[in-house]
Amino acid sequence: MSDTPQLVTTARESFGKGAARKLRAAGQTPVVVYGHGTDPLHLTVEAHPFSLIVRHANAIIELDVNGKKQLVLVKDVQKDPVLQLIEHADLIIVKKGETVDVEVPVVIVGTPFSGTTFLQELNTLRIKVPATNIPEHVEVSVEGLEAGVHILAGDLKLAGDETLLDDPEQLVVQVVEPRGKSEEDEAAEAAGEAAAE
Repeated sequence: MSDTPQLVTTARESFGKGAARKLRAAGQTPVVVYGHGTDPLHLTVEAHPFSLIVRHANAIIELDVNGKKQLVLVKDVQKDPVLQLIEHADLIIVKKGETVDVEVPVVIVGTPFSGTTFLQELNTLRIKVPATNIPEHVEVSVEGLEAGVHILAGDLKLAGDETLLDDPEQLVVQVVEPRGKSEEDEAAEAAGEAAAE
């Protein structure tokens, strides 16, 4: 995959919080690469390009580890809760052709029928998908839908190589009439407007 972001890694010699702090001060992020029965690799990557890559959910990166190419999936990112700087990341080795279990964001598109609104009940969807073909999100259209419509996880259209892992009966989004003003409130408001004219 030519559009897979690439990063060069450096082996990590020193460990502990003090060493990690020094690395981050030098513009490096400590990472651990593991999976496929291999011993964990303790490496560093350049902090800025790495931070741009991990903005996307389930990012795949091609690492250069001592001149060898290695595909990895960003599995876990630990950030400083105040500064939001990446302190550490776990990367899992993936092979082309293998499938992985991931959570992808659910994105609602479209506008429901006039006078209605939607409530999103599920923000992420768990799917099994080829490691090199993870979607950025799953779209759910509410275009023109009327109040009372419920869309379940099993109703979502997934690509042919994607398998739903969540309960198909899980509610994703529902279209409702806004719990707005009562008829009495609207009547009082209309009377107030008439009196003001």
